[in-house]
Amino acid sequence: MNDLKVDFNKIRKVEDVVWKMERHDEMKVPAYIIGDERIMNTLKKDRTLWQLKNVASLPGIVKNAVLMPDGHEGYGFPIGGVAAFDGEEGIVSPGGIGYDINCGVRLIKTPLKVEEVKPKIKELVDSLFKNVPTGVGSESRIRLTKGELGEVAERGIDWTLENGFAFEEDKERIEEYGVMENADYSKVSKRAKERGKSQLGTLGAGNHFLEVQYVEESNEELAKMFGLERGDVVVMVHCGSRGFGHQIASDYIKEFIPIAKKLNLYMPDLELVYLPLEREESWNYIEAMRSAVNFAFVNRQIITNFVRETFRDVFRKNIEEEMPLLYDVAHNIGKFEKHAVEKVNRNLLVHRKGATRAFPAGREELPSIYKKTGQPVLIPGSMGTSSYVLVGEEKALDISFGSSCHGAGRSMSRSKAKKTWKGEELIKELWEKKGIYVRSRTFKVAAEEAPKAYKDVDIVAKSVEKAGISKIVAKLKPLGVVKG
Repeated sequence: MNDLKVDFNKIRKVEDVVWKMERHDEMKVPAYIIGDERIMNTLKKDRTLWQLKNVASLPGIVKNAVLMPDGHEGYGFPIGGVAAFDGEEGIVSPGGIGYDINCGVRLIKTPLKVEEVKPKIKELVDSLFKNVPTGVGSESRIRLTKGELGEVAERGIDWTLENGFAFEEDKERIEEYGVMENADYSKVSKRAKERGKSQLGTLGAGNHFLEVQYVEESNEELAKMFGLERGDVVVMVHCGSRGFGHQIASDYIKEFIPIAKKLNLYMPDLELVYLPLEREESWNYIEAMRSAVNFAFVNRQIITNFVRETFRDVFRKNIEEEMPLLYDVAHNIGKFEKHAVEKVNRNLLVHRKGATRAFPAGREELPSIYKKTGQPVLIPGSMGTSSYVLVGEEKALDISFGSSCHGAGRSMSRSKAKKTWKGEELIKELWEKKGIYVRSRTFKVAAEEAPKAYKDVDIVAKSVEKAGISKIVAKLKPLGVVKG
């Protein structure tokens, strides 16, 4: 590992909540950090800014690197990081996309109001906990052959439409319309296929969750455009590609390292291993990564189907078709996108790791329903705190390649959280003091995901709004939570 340090004298505030790390040492471009002084002070306590500096030092990087206010130390590439590389002469880094490929969030609307759901929240959450498999190694009641898994990996949401897990309207409310083209299942290892075939439609563990929420506050004009009103009950789903995506990332990181060493590539951190896009191995990874992206879209779609069925059974009325998606966003992904750099449109491979695409109104990638509003941005809080719906703003294209934050962001390690809180006491306190009903597969996971183990999501959301990269539409308050 190259022991480069961050020169904090090279970091200066350039706007209210925007900081600039000037080029120094091996940096090829500057880096921007979004957040107030409180956030900046937390970032100086670990390796997050060092990792950001390393990203800004990679070959082929374009314009600048960015760290969101929910950023924290990750594997090589900081979580909350965004970087774009030339689409021909740049590089791809599996660590810059992450292990949980297409970990993402979707928000499902319902026709119900908070006063209708509160009396049934225990029954509802218990039923969701029963119907949506959760926890480490959880397996689906849907079993796939290897051939069917290949269809999922290459066809994405179209597979769910043919198999009765989705409505046609769902497709236009998913980033990439629910399928990344040119995914290649043959580039996925046997081990990844084995791990994936029994995990479709499962929530997993860690910070993944399913949460019943209601609209507590809103910007009424913007919220109306998204079909949201105060008191509306919604469901947020947060999960990714499970063991399938994790294995793909592991396989290619392991494959990349000896090749990068043989090529004598500049590597300030082995965890940030990369290869030039001209290499065949780079494209093998990209095509496998796209397979995991599609798997994750299908995973969240099947969970959505389970959620709709559960609401139908608990409220004893056919409301599935009255539960449309608001949107589904990915926050661990690599995509080729067109962005203006010094007034010239360029094809770039944008790495978003713990960051959400936040395109403003008018971008051609957006579906017709959001062309005039801009893309919905979904920001989950920690267990027991609020979550947010935002919308992409024009300035995001200038500073962050059309990206925003993806959540609250950890401020405490899982091991420290487990030593600080007892899961059973936390669950009891959330119910008795806040009226939030939590079902968790283990008390250990509940302790790891304690609200105070995360940054203040209100500060995070207001930071990206003040920075002008996304605007707050609605604040959502939890009623019930299903954890792994």
